[in-house]
Amino acid sequence: MSPSRVPSSQLLTQTPVVAVLRAGHASEYLPVIEALVEGGLTSIELTLSTAGVFERFEAIAERFVGAAEIGVGTVTAVAEAERAIDAGARFVVTPTLAPDVVALCVRRSVPVFPGAFSPTEIHAGWAAGATAVKVFPASVVGPDYLRQLLGPFPGLRVIPSGGLDTAGCREWISAGAAAVSVGGPLVQDAFRGGDLIALRQRTRELVDVVAEAAERSRVTTS
Repeated sequence: MSPSRVPSSQLLTQTPVVAVLRAGHASEYLPVIEALVEGGLTSIELTLSTAGVFERFEAIAERFVGAAEIGVGTVTAVAEAERAIDAGARFVVTPTLAPDVVALCVRRSVPVFPGAFSPTEIHAGWAAGATAVKVFPASVVGPDYLRQLLGPFPGLRVIPSGGLDTAGCREWISAGAAAVSVGGPLVQDAFRGGDLIALRQRTRELVDVVAEAAERSRVTTS
């Protein structure tokens, strides 16, 4: 029997971009998230490689209720996933294939994006009930990798992550990606005193480029 599969949120479906945020401490997050949301981005991943995420999570999530969904990434254990969900995480992301975390999220009806790289791992994550499989590091293989995967796995939903700039996001969406995950190339120096107005402008450009590519892909496949 196939596992249940929790669908992506309406926010991610409408704006298929996840911003991945890593900072020295979660206390640095708010102004950067505000710039991203003002730029039109609505799905934000707070990584557990950042100190203080769980302590600050509820306040951050409450600040952006109705404007953005806040999820937790770099989850490597069931206990971390449970704590994230209990804190109100709207989605969970893992860096590697983690079937036990996927199973927990399915039981709790929370979208989950496990990381994988090889076709075997990607298929295993999808078969376990992933909402979509995060292909990481995506910049190593390129969007043609997804085109090849969709041959034997036509229903597969993939979110590439790792080293993607705006042009790369366009290419992956055109290749059939369900969404894209973007970190450093978008955020750049924002956590080191960088220009938040420039971040907002980069975000708007990215959101517009991805929306255009997604619309073109829907027209082509319809």
